[in-house]
Amino acid sequence: MSCYFIARIRIRDEAEYRKYLDGADAVFSKYKGRYLAVDDSPEALEGAWEGGRVVLIEFPDEAELKRWYLSPEYQDLLRHRLEAADCNTLLVKGLGQGD
Repeated sequence: MSCYFIARIRIRDEAEYRKYLDGADAVFSKYKGRYLAVDDSPEALEGAWEGGRVVLIEFPDEAELKRWYLSPEYQDLLRHRLEAADCNTLLVKGLGQGD
């Protein structure tokens, strides 16, 4: 079943974040993920939104998501995003997983 990576990213340092973006697609292309959404101005329908970019990526399953996220290539690149932004990320299991 599908598994999703969801991130809320509030960028503090555009130049450092650019280092992350410059390498992200090359690393990402090695895995079976698919970008579903990248939105810098999502609309809050309920609750208080603290702002930031939202990224939604679909993977065929949890194992593939973790293979991408925990890969040495991504972990090396991730340091730029974590240095440049305040991030909240989630692994969300699709329906049918973990019932």
